[in-house]
Amino acid sequence: MRWTMKSLVLPLVLLCTWGLQEGAQACSCLPVHPQTAFCQADVVIKAEVLAWKLVGGYEHKYDVKQIKMFKGAHRYIDAVYTPASSAACGVTFTKGVEYLITGRLAPDGSLHVISCDFIMPWDNLTACQKSNLAQSYRKGCVCQITLCHATPCSSRPFECSWTDFVMNSGSQLQSKHFACLKGGDGFCGWIRGIPSTKQGYQGL
Repeated sequence: MRWTMKSLVLPLVLLCTWGLQEGAQACSCLPVHPQTAFCQADVVIKAEVLAWKLVGGYEHKYDVKQIKMFKGAHRYIDAVYTPASSAACGVTFTKGVEYLITGRLAPDGSLHVISCDFIMPWDNLTACQKSNLAQSYRKGCVCQITLCHATPCSSRPFECSWTDFVMNSGSQLQSKHFACLKGGDGFCGWIRGIPSTKQGYQGL
């Protein structure tokens, strides 16, 4: 994956930082919209967790059964690696549960994830999120989703202002139901995901 200095400082970039908290190191992450996570990930899959073991003394290897690949290496993924420590942003998966997993590929082709990646039990995703994974998120990678910290929010033609934390009272409306796509006028805007082949513009 190609990273630029500009992309690393944007508010919506997935970050996992180290910080001292009561004498202990802890993982902290900035919020990320599912579409941003999709666009930045090397691999996005739906998979069932089968088993796990500690490898190398510092990493957990989870054996998984890949059910569907939405983005990635175009090969079967049978394992996911994550730091063994939660302080190092390690993820804890539950055996027998199906997950949506976004992550990065190591040079050897193995899939690695941290808790700052977008990882969710499949059954916890909304119907719109599932629809957007299959259709809209990929198309929206030409747009940029910018976290709005306070109203009024401003955005440029290639941006969508993400207002879930200032306007939607914690409902995560845009995260759960919308994708940011470029319209016929060349401007990016929020489009509601619909679990069918028909989609329409919806005002927020």
